[in-house]
Amino acid sequence: MPKPVVAIVGRPNVGKSTLFNKLVGQRIAIVNDTPGVTRDRIFGECEWRGRKISLVDTGGIEPYSDDIILKQMRRQAQLAIDAADVIVLVTDLTSGVVATDHDVAMMLQKSSRPVVLCVNKCDKVGEPEPAFYEFYNLGLGDPFAVSSLHGNGTGDMLDAV
Repeated sequence: MPKPVVAIVGRPNVGKSTLFNKLVGQRIAIVNDTPGVTRDRIFGECEWRGRKISLVDTGGIEPYSDDIILKQMRRQAQLAIDAADVIVLVTDLTSGVVATDHDVAMMLQKSSRPVVLCVNKCDKVGEPEPAFYEFYNLGLGDPFAVSSLHGNGTGDMLDAV
């Protein structure tokens, strides 16, 4: 059985590479607070419940930027989306839903691929913060509360994948 390909996408600095590293179990992708550190697609593999999954980490998507580097990063992300069986959209609880999240969600809805919504930086254990519920407004179904840093919630998210 071929491994499903899962693309990890979202706007800059939401924790895509941290999530990627947590899922593959090693530090492959560079993690930094500076937007634009990941520019090309980065490939890795994880195993969940006896199934191997190919993961693709992507740079942050800025849908309407004319900056040459950001346009190239958007192109790389689009290649990952086109090749994916499932897309994980990573968002950031601490900043809430921003306009770019809506733009990326609309772009993904047009891709006709299944999308799993990951609300990252849910680092407190227990009931999610009220801001978590804003993410339902993206129209991608039930969001998954995840802490890429600690690994909390990644199992439920992978079950959905």
